Amino acid sequence: MGYAVGSEVPLNSLPLSPSARVRIPRLPVHCRSGELRTPAVDEMRRMLRARGLHSVCEEARCPNLVGCFGRGTVTFMLLGDTCTRACRFCNVATGKGGPVDPLEPPRVAESVRELGLRHVVLTSVNRDDLPDQGSLQFMRTIAAVRERSPATTVEVLTPDFRGDVVEIDRVADASPDVYNHNVETVPRMYREVRPGAEYDRSLSLLKRVKARAPHVLTKSGLMLGLGETFDEVRGVMRDLRAADVDALTLGQYLRPTLKHLAVQRYLDPDEFDALRSEAEQLGFRHVASGPLVRSSFHADDVYELLGRGATA
Repeated sequence: MGYAVGSEVPLNSLPLSPSARVRIPRLPVHCRSGELRTPAVDEMRRMLRARGLHSVCEEARCPNLVGCFGRGTVTFMLLGDTCTRACRFCNVATGKGGPVDPLEPPRVAESVRELGLRHVVLTSVNRDDLPDQGSLQFMRTIAAVRERSPATTVEVLTPDFRGDVVEIDRVADASPDVYNHNVETVPRMYREVRPGAEYDRSLSLLKRVKARAPHVLTKSGLMLGLGETFDEVRGVMRDLRAADVDALTLGQYLRPTLKHLAVQRYLDPDEFDALRSEAEQLGFRHVASGPLVRSSFHADDVYELLGRGATA
């Protein structure tokens, strides 16, 4: 049984405000990656810098960076490194976005070809300042990757596009193999955790993508440990299945800096296992659930498991 940080009260009975003052313990062993840095990590970073590209792995301080870079996988972050929103859990810089780089799609595509990736994940910062909110850059990058590496499968992890169906449809119509959009947390906590986002808007996006492109695998994820209850998590999982989402990721929230929301609790590995079992019983085709699981956690393996059996 996991416990709230600084408390002896079980998780199921203690919803906490994510901004509450709590005693923060040392990071549990099961929340540390333990990966050793290799020359491949430095080489990946050099390649990204040389091509003027960004990765969410670096910008969001992902705990799996060393492992992913070491095995030659990366999640490319489109449209710069500055987000127009200020989610209180996210380490990506906030501010006014720069101009859209028309050469970014071919540079990403060439990097995919050079790395020999069998599966690539494309994400972006929020660009609420752009008329198309960044959807055109997703579309162009998917096309560029397909042109240079036709055997590579493509996963997108998109913002909510403020619910604009034209922009959502533009990306769905580009036929990525996987369309990922994270709900991130439970509805009760949106105002504090994800200002500028709406839970129902995210659900509607996922439902629309599956209805418009049934052959595309849909995916979403939550971070846990911000003060949600298990019943709230179960409710979100039921909502995602009602939206016909295929795959689910559940991971531990880890505070990037002291300026971000505090961790309210660290879940035990067996609690992640229990949630995985419940999600599978709800009908998700794949569930990745564990302390270090993130949106793109072994995304290539997940697609290999699910995608080859998908029907158009």
